[in-house]
Amino acid sequence: HYSTRNIWCRGGPPCLLVQPKRSDAGEAAEYDPNILDDPQWPCGKHKRVLIFASYMTTVIEYVKPSDLKKDMNETFREKFPHIKLTLSKIRSLKREMRNLSEECNLEPVTVSMAYVYFEKLVLQGKLNKQNRKLCAGACVLLAAKISSDLRKHEVKHLIDKLEERFRFNRRDLIGFEFTVLVALELALYLPENQVLPHYRRLTQQS
Repeated sequence: HYSTRNIWCRGGPPCLLVQPKRSDAGEAAEYDPNILDDPQWPCGKHKRVLIFASYMTTVIEYVKPSDLKKDMNETFREKFPHIKLTLSKIRSLKREMRNLSEECNLEPVTVSMAYVYFEKLVLQGKLNKQNRKLCAGACVLLAAKISSDLRKHEVKHLIDKLEERFRFNRRDLIGFEFTVLVALELALYLPENQVLPHYRRLTQQS
């Protein structure tokens, strides 16, 4: 078993892609791939549930987008006080991950795997304002390596794009890649039930 307490803010060598040990299965089962994409989040306190004799309906009152965003982030912070980023910022980073992956012709399953890695770290409270972009970039890079048969020049192209999009130094990215790998406890091979919900949402959006 690997501890991430002291390594999270420290760089390291490029990662080795290995299959997780069986002991990781219990922890992996706790991850919910729908929790950060729950359509209820934007509704917040503006949602009213009306119950009638034979059916139930939900009414969402009109509210300015800026107020809705503020309320959504407040509700999210109340439920997950250990997470240092707002829900809107988390979703913005995921959009950047998806857009970059599409530019690099990565498959939806690769983006889905990157989302799982990213959300697991979010839910662990690992992300902050300083490391959020490095974390997003490292998750895309790890997912591409584990799910695609990338050649050396394709990996270089992906790193170039990540560096350009997220505005970090590639040397920092390579060091942070190992940090993310350890934080995920080497569990890069994911069960279908964690990946499929993200995959379905991505293919429905495209």
